Amino acid sequence: MLLQKTEKARLELSPGVRTLSLRERSLLLLVDGKTLSDLQAMYNGIGAQIVENLMRQGYLAGPAELPPAAASVAADPDDRPSIQRPEPGETLRSLAGARMYLFDLCERLFARRDPTLAVQFREALRAARDRASMLDVGEAMFEEIALTAGADRAASVREKFEKLLPFAPSESMPFESTQPSAMA
Repeated sequence: MLLQKTEKARLELSPGVRTLSLRERSLLLLVDGKTLSDLQAMYNGIGAQIVENLMRQGYLAGPAELPPAAASVAADPDDRPSIQRPEPGETLRSLAGARMYLFDLCERLFARRDPTLAVQFREALRAARDRASMLDVGEAMFEEIALTAGADRAASVREKFEKLLPFAPSESMPFESTQPSAMA
């Protein structure tokens, strides 16, 4: 089954409009020419939930609409659970994703206000090829955000960034627990 973007989806994808998450927006961009099963298999299986949410919210339409879910057929609309975006888990953490987040921050927060600083951050991010160097660039950006937008804003941006970073080898599993004597 092929899905179609609705007018609401086209409006969401227009410049300057961002109400959906990055994954939801990217899935909307990929709808044309993809089958329902292809879209549902995206993002390590989370695509099915994203497609269902986008259909229920009116961003996607297909030849046959989805049947109502048991949770969304509540007698009172206020009793319906709000659509919660999943927290990034182990599979969603990557250096590439964290790096792209910093590039996006650079564009959104610095490109217009201070183009020279934005160029410096972009060059530093391009040169950052490992976790430590990317963390250094991130810290410099967070410090600049704290100076211009305040410590609370910098803390919230840092928190989102840390959710995207993969665990450091020492955070995920201690070395001692991987030794044959500890595993026996």
